[in-house]
Amino acid sequence: MTIQEAIKARHSVRAYKKQPLTDDVVKAIEEKIIEINREGRLHAQMIQNEPKAFQGTLAKYGKFRNVTNYIVMAGQKADDLDERVGYYGEQLVLLAQMLGLNTCWVGLSYKKVPETYVLNEGETIKAYISIGYGETQGVGHKIKKIEQVSNASAITPEWFKKGVEAALLAPTAVNQQKFSFEYVGMENNRHQVHAKRGFSIIGYTQMDLGIAKYHFEVGAGKEEFEWV
Repeated sequence: MTIQEAIKARHSVRAYKKQPLTDDVVKAIEEKIIEINREGRLHAQMIQNEPKAFQGTLAKYGKFRNVTNYIVMAGQKADDLDERVGYYGEQLVLLAQMLGLNTCWVGLSYKKVPETYVLNEGETIKAYISIGYGETQGVGHKIKKIEQVSNASAITPEWFKKGVEAALLAPTAVNQQKFSFEYVGMENNRHQVHAKRGFSIIGYTQMDLGIAKYHFEVGAGKEEFEWV
């Protein structure tokens, strides 16, 4: 499976089989965690065979079942931490999909279990990502139209439209899709794109934007443009 195929195949999955992760899968994910922690200045950690985090009332309300493996998305408190968590965490989500696993971004429906993770001074947890072999592959949801979230038109580059299409397949909190992309034009022989998050009472729009921006880059080809 290519990463483009993973974007199309990925759906949020909350119920998992009682099937342990294979050693090679764990190794691939942990190597990716090392990479994103370095590049994204994060402290993501993979927790295995730990059922308590998803056994509380919130987890039951969120319809989570048999979650024993998850990734803690944490980092130093900063104004852009949510966006970095989304951008780099989604790289783990898509890698998991390519490895035959299923995932779900979790903002509230988990319980912090002491001694399962490590936080350094000044660090905070922003989200969990459940991971495992899903009972199903999940289902798709209604998404917005390209013109609702961008200025794509007959005169914008084709790669820009492909980027928006990929972004629309990105997971967002309660499928709110509160983001937009604007093709700005050319400067210094480089195409420029502006990404913006909208307002939401639910929140999580900055994290959602980070996820959507990574999807946009995969769909458009990062070499085609720069963010402004």
